[in-house]
Amino acid sequence: MEKTDNPAGPNEFNRREFIQNAASFSALMAFMGGVPLHAEETTNAPASDETHYSTVSAPVNCAVIGCGSHGREILSTLSRLPNAPVVAICDSYPAAFKRVKESASNAETFTDYHKLLEKKEVQAVIVATPSHQHREIVEAALAAGKHVYCEAPLATTVEDARAIALAAKKAIKLNFQSGLQMRADPQRHFLLPFIRSGATGKNTMARSQWHKKQSWHRTAPTPEREAALNWHLNAATSPGLMGELVIHQLDMICWLLNARPAAVSGWGSTLLWKDGRTVADTIQALFEFPDGVNYSADASLANSFDAAYEILSGSDSAVMLRSTPEDGSKAWLFKEVDSPLLGWEVYARKEQFYQETGITLMAGASKLQKKLKAGEPPPPAVTSLQHALTAFITNSGMIETQVKNYVTNYGDDDADALREFITGPTITKARVSTAGWQEGLDATVLALKANEAIIKGQGHRVNLDKQLFEL
Repeated sequence: MEKTDNPAGPNEFNRREFIQNAASFSALMAFMGGVPLHAEETTNAPASDETHYSTVSAPVNCAVIGCGSHGREILSTLSRLPNAPVVAICDSYPAAFKRVKESASNAETFTDYHKLLEKKEVQAVIVATPSHQHREIVEAALAAGKHVYCEAPLATTVEDARAIALAAKKAIKLNFQSGLQMRADPQRHFLLPFIRSGATGKNTMARSQWHKKQSWHRTAPTPEREAALNWHLNAATSPGLMGELVIHQLDMICWLLNARPAAVSGWGSTLLWKDGRTVADTIQALFEFPDGVNYSADASLANSFDAAYEILSGSDSAVMLRSTPEDGSKAWLFKEVDSPLLGWEVYARKEQFYQETGITLMAGASKLQKKLKAGEPPPPAVTSLQHALTAFITNSGMIETQVKNYVTNYGDDDADALREFITGPTITKARVSTAGWQEGLDATVLALKANEAIIKGQGHRVNLDKQLFEL
C-alpha cells in the first residue's frame, strides 16, 4: 500500500493502518465531545446522563429550513446551545420570520432554500418543512456538502424515503440524522440493558398511545395560506397520525425489542373533527413481530385521557415509558409477584400508578438526590429534542474534523478506505448514538405502511417485506 507522510510528524502510516488504529484521533474526539451513549452491560444504574454531553464540541454553523411551529421549537432549542449558531433561516412565507426573530436574531433570511445552500458558512441544515417536501431539500443539501438533520418521518412516500436514505448513505463525508429524537435521549439508552438483559422476562406484548384532544386545524389570512398550513390534514400530503406522531413510539418499541415487524393491520376514522379533512382523527394499528409478540398503537385527537406513553410487557415485569416537557423522559418497572429479585430495585425510587407501584428507571435513581433549597425551583428538564440537536451538532463537528484530517493526510481518491474509516469501530464508538438513515428509513416505511392499512381500513393487513428496508 502506498504510504504518505504525516505532516504532523515524522512517522508514516498507511490508510488501512490508520483505519484500524485510529488512536491518533482519540484526544481530538474527546475535545470535540464525542462521548458515546452505550448501554451498560449490567442493570446497575450508570452515572448521571449529564456525562453524555459534559464536553461542548466545536461550534457548527446551522441553518433551519422551515419556520413553522416545529421549526420555531427547533430554533428556540438551538438558541440555548452554546455551539450551534444559527446563521441562516428559510421559509417560503416571509411573515414567518417575524415569529422567530428572538431565537434567530443574527440569521440571514431566505425564501429560496437553494440560495441558502449556496452560503459556504452554512455547515449543517435542519429540515423542518412539511414531510412531503423533504426529499428535494435533503438531496440538495447533501449535494451542497451540508450535514443534514431531517425531521421524522423522512417522507410521505416509500419511494421518497428510500431516495433520501440512499443519498445519505452515499454522502460518506457528511453526518445525516433522522429526527427520531428518542434515539439520542440518554434516559432511553439507559433502558436498553434492562430490556436486553431480560429484566422483563419473556417479551409478551407492547402497547403505546398518543391522546390529545385538539383539531390540528390552523387558520390563516387567505385560503391559499390556510391550505398550505393544513397540509397535515390532507391525505395527499400527510402520513397521518401514524407518521406524524406514533412513528417515534413505533421506533422506540422496535429499538427495545431489537426487531422489525413482519406485518401490520390498521383501523381509522374521523370521529370528532368533521371539517373536511381526509386524515383520520383516531387510529389503531397492530404490528406483528416474527417471534409472536404483537405491538398495538393507538392515537386520537378526540380525547386526552392518559396522554402518551409506551409499555413493554414481559413474563416477569412491564416497563412503562413516558416523556413530558416538564419532566423529560422517565420510565418505571412494574414487577410480577413471582419475578426474581434483581437486587438493585431495593434501593430505587418508587412511585404509585393507579393500583400499582412502579420502580423508577432513571440514571442515578438509586442514589440520593440533591435536595433543593426552600423555594428553589427544580432544574428544567432536558427535552429529547435538545438531546437530539446536541448530538447532531457534536457528531457533525466531529465528522467534519475527521474527514478534513483524513483527506489532508491521504486524499479522497479512495472512497472505500474513507468509508471504512468513518464507519470503523473506533470512530463509531466515539460518536453520540442517534438515528441515522437506516433507522429513519425503517421507521418511516413502517409508519407509511401502517397508514396505508389504516386508510384501507377494517383491519386491512399489509405484509412488510424486508426488501422495503434494504438499499
